[in-house]
Amino acid sequence: MNSVVYYGIKVAITTVLIVLISEIAKRSTFWGAVLASIPIVSVLAMIWIYTETKDIEKISQFSIAVFWLVIPSLVLFILLPLLLKKGIGFYMSLGVSSLMTLIVYYLMISVFDKIGMKL
Repeated sequence: MNSVVYYGIKVAITTVLIVLISEIAKRSTFWGAVLASIPIVSVLAMIWIYTETKDIEKISQFSIAVFWLVIPSLVLFILLPLLLKKGIGFYMSLGVSSLMTLIVYYLMISVFDKIGMKL
């Protein structure tokens, strides 16, 4: 398959899933959250990695790294609703939550480096 066509298919499938989840979330926050909480992007990435490389070890390493990096991403989901409930605007809350998430990512990766854990 032509690599441009292949990348186009990857982008189209990924984009359609993201748009579909956001449209479902407009109608039902619960079902949108259920679909968003499923690691669709990670699963798609594993499918693309396997399809392109057939490298099981790479997929295993990817899966372990995703597991550990989900932990700092939880900061966003904890902090964002707290800031919104305090009356802070959406974009400011999202920005602060995102920045704090990046800081926690950095700290976690730094700790992993110090203890010799490779992600």
